[in-house]
Amino acid sequence: MNSPSGPRVPIVVMASGAGSLLAAILERGAAPSSPFEVVAVVVDRSCAAEQIGRDAGIPVVSCKLADHPDREAWDRRLLAEVSGFAPQWVVTAGFMKILGPAFLAAYSGRVVNSHPALLPAFPGVHGVADALAYGVKVTGTTVHLVDGGVDTGPILAQGTVPVLPDDTVESLHERIKSTERDLLPDVVEAVVTRGVVTDGRKAHIP
Repeated sequence: MNSPSGPRVPIVVMASGAGSLLAAILERGAAPSSPFEVVAVVVDRSCAAEQIGRDAGIPVVSCKLADHPDREAWDRRLLAEVSGFAPQWVVTAGFMKILGPAFLAAYSGRVVNSHPALLPAFPGVHGVADALAYGVKVTGTTVHLVDGGVDTGPILAQGTVPVLPDDTVESLHERIKSTERDLLPDVVEAVVTRGVVTDGRKAHIP
């Protein structure tokens, strides 16, 4: 499928959960003017994201860590599965596994992730709960390039979300996800059309 400006950039989206970020990316990618096309969805477990991908008519691949003898074997299989779709970019949208060295070497500087906190504060899987427990007044979401650490890659964009006095983890996370559903597709559109310039620690989209 081509956009008005030429062929769409193929991307693979990786997910592990409810798939709300995946749905936002698929919706953006389906627009006639979209510069990218989601060519596959990859999951690491049974999850709602699988059905979202299938309902959109996108190939869905399951690559579970438990089906492999170790993380290295899983990483190689994940790389083989993703590479089979020849994406130019990979987007991890709620993907709950750390990508291994083989995968990151193959897609260095071309893996984009969204994290529900203002990095470098509150990395990891409990970012929303950690921010709320710390008592911050403002949190948000960070879209960044993925490296070998836990949410340590160069930051591409951030969106802020106020923390309300009566917030729970669930209510705060839902407002963060609302921001993520706009910001992540915006960044994906930007990187596929303009690329990323990075000096290792700092990155920007020209």
